[in-house]
Amino acid sequence: MKVKPWHSTASLRKTPPSQCKQKKKLRLHAYKVQIVQVLEPDYRPRRMAFATDMLRRIEDDAEFLKRIMFADEASFHLSGIVNRHNVRIWGSENPHEYHEAQRDSPKVNVWCGLMHDRVIEPFFFTEKTVSSVVHLDMLENFVLPQLEELQPYVFLQQDGAPPHWGTVVRSSLNDHFTGRWIGRRGPIPWPPRSPHITPLDFFLWGFVKDNVYRRRVSSIDDLKARITTAIASMDADMLAGTWREIECRFDNSPCDEGGTRGSSLTRVMKFFESI
Repeated sequence: MKVKPWHSTASLRKTPPSQCKQKKKLRLHAYKVQIVQVLEPDYRPRRMAFATDMLRRIEDDAEFLKRIMFADEASFHLSGIVNRHNVRIWGSENPHEYHEAQRDSPKVNVWCGLMHDRVIEPFFFTEKTVSSVVHLDMLENFVLPQLEELQPYVFLQQDGAPPHWGTVVRSSLNDHFTGRWIGRRGPIPWPPRSPHITPLDFFLWGFVKDNVYRRRVSSIDDLKARITTAIASMDADMLAGTWREIECRFDNSPCDEGGTRGSSLTRVMKFFESI
């Protein structure tokens, strides 16, 4: 299976591919994501601290990872480019096939949420720019009603994109996910520039991209329909395999039969020192 690891434009160093056999059960590979801003010196220790915290929570509660809803937005262009805040998503194609001018092609902004056993269906923003107010409106009127039956057990994860941590958004999250949200300035801080540990970045958006752009997209409505169809094709086995991959990425240990499993903290440190 061909794995395309993410790399930063600052260092161009690649993460080692996961050795988990479960990845074969995903029926696809990990997709390349490219960070388009320089990584600050303190980002690596913050990633290490986060991964260590996640491993300890999983050790204390075997169901912890299953209670997280990972959520994010992405922009899909008619030209075939997919990106999100400071990150470019690559599918299976050769990245060099694209030209920078295509960034200006018409696009749609879409949100999606993933849990271990379900997909929160995509939400398409009518606004060209997603602000904190727009994001909050989507959360309160579209997402929260779908999670009522699961509360107060769900943890919500969002990255540090500006719309995710505005004052009004954080206030709402503190009310609805008290002590249970992962993000910038949240009770559980999300490490900056860490697309390799969120399933929407290392899996979903690349998977959707490959399915959406198999043939030329004719219009924005056609683009939306294809995105919706691709996301709806996610099944239980794919989600289960994705969740195993998340834990493997935190753990960074060989999941092959007979693999050596040493100190989790040591593995985490080696993983983040390599990127």
